[in-house]
Amino acid sequence: MEKIWLQSYEPGVAHEIDVNRYRSINEVFAQSVKKFADKPAFQNMGKTLTYAETARMAEDFASYLQNVLKLPRGERVAVMMPNVLQYPVALFGILQAGMIAVNTNPLYTPRELEHQLNDSGATAIVVLENFANTLELVLPRTKIKHVIVASVGDMFGLIKGTLMNFVVRKIKKLVPEHRIPNTINFQTAMRKGRGHKFAPVEINRDDIAILQYTGGTTGVAKGAMLTHGNICANMLQGREWINTTLKEGEEVVIGALPLYHIFALTVNMMIFTNVGAKLILITNPRDMKGFIADMKAEKISIFVGVNTLFNGMVNRKEFAEVDFSGLKLTLGGGMATQKAVAEKWKKVTGTPIVEAYGLTEASPGVCCNPLKIEAYSGGIGLPVPSTEIELRDENGNEVAQGEAGEMWVRGPQVMKGYWNRPEETAKAIDARGFLETGDIAVMDEKGWFKLVDRKKDLIVVSGFNVYPNEIEEVIAHHDKVLEVACIGVPHPKTGEALKVFVVKKDPSLTAEELLAFCRTELTAYKMPRSIEFRDELPKSNVGKILRRELREQETGK
Repeated sequence: MEKIWLQSYEPGVAHEIDVNRYRSINEVFAQSVKKFADKPAFQNMGKTLTYAETARMAEDFASYLQNVLKLPRGERVAVMMPNVLQYPVALFGILQAGMIAVNTNPLYTPRELEHQLNDSGATAIVVLENFANTLELVLPRTKIKHVIVASVGDMFGLIKGTLMNFVVRKIKKLVPEHRIPNTINFQTAMRKGRGHKFAPVEINRDDIAILQYTGGTTGVAKGAMLTHGNICANMLQGREWINTTLKEGEEVVIGALPLYHIFALTVNMMIFTNVGAKLILITNPRDMKGFIADMKAEKISIFVGVNTLFNGMVNRKEFAEVDFSGLKLTLGGGMATQKAVAEKWKKVTGTPIVEAYGLTEASPGVCCNPLKIEAYSGGIGLPVPSTEIELRDENGNEVAQGEAGEMWVRGPQVMKGYWNRPEETAKAIDARGFLETGDIAVMDEKGWFKLVDRKKDLIVVSGFNVYPNEIEEVIAHHDKVLEVACIGVPHPKTGEALKVFVVKKDPSLTAEELLAFCRTELTAYKMPRSIEFRDELPKSNVGKILRRELREQETGK
């Protein structure tokens, strides 16, 4: 497909990026530290780390992994933390040591956590103490040998160690000592690392930086192998898109989206640290009263969020009391922003929501609306620099301009593949390097793209991907369930919500009983919003349950 979208680029936005500009994320961060050493980098709960302090702590942690634990280059280290100051320190430390960070949702259930730890082969984990109880339940069935427990207060020595020591002792009691030769708190780990000389590790663009887990069509979460080159490329693509808006060393960014989500990691951790911004980490965005109080204390210039967050904000009266005179960019992604929410946001803040589109396998950015838009567009905008998009029909042929087709994406941001799943990788990326998105889109005569449907059964809840296979697999394990099907239905707050249809094996089964069962197996965003019991489910002539028929019955589409 000819890149006709280039004609719609804003003045000053380059058509291509220099993919050779950086060899690694480490190089990007080192440059920021050199330029913005004494400027605030990360702020959380009233405490701030400068760029220089973050770099020093990251090197201490890298030295601990390298010299004390003696983990080899390429080892997987899981990071199970929300937005706290230890997150950037741990991530940059892992990468500097030449290791691979495995982003892990701290709200995972034991079943979800066990799968990810075993699939990645992680042998070490950094976990916030609040979530250590989940780790305790699965530890004996994983390859984890080293547990580093973090505490919010311990980062600055604010806790004398009573609670931390209790957590460490509790984990050590769980399994024989030889299984966990090193359970330690984060502060002590950095101090031990500081006692050794760190040897910088040579990292190249093709080296894997992050294993970012995403749902699979088989119901099994797969680790997208995102290389240093992938992340750096997407950072450069995003920075090029918004370059004319940014002022180095002056931006103040609200970081409410979790950094373990690829959208926040690339945008907040990479793009905005590359320009020397101060990132205000919000640990619990659901505490909107505290969240808004943090915003009132700062003159925010950039807000990155998803529709659910925007909607929650604009419906609180105190949000209108925030000083938005410095707000120059609101970036929305992860899920479609609803028109009503976008209109309310602009009315309150004075700035439009600029929508972006991407997927985990593309690090994640693929398309974005230009910054100069005045109002909600309803589309996903234009492909970012150095990105190609083809719209294909069911036979793999490109469709004519104006016709709907499945989006296939090629660019330096496309993943290396799925971790230890070559067959799945071959299905997702074709011989020409194009990534299948599963989204159906149309492109107009000026190169603007709009999503019109979804080919796959993917459901997006508040920006998080949910595959119905996983939900069905969990529910099918209930003794009183005969058959189950899961679909996504429209929801005013979360964009989509999960609805499950169940055929009972035992007539005594109730919705309350089934939901209680799900809570033990599924993270909150994967929980069904509603359950409908039926005598039978629609099936094909070979007995396959037809989710599409259920969707059509529910939504008329």
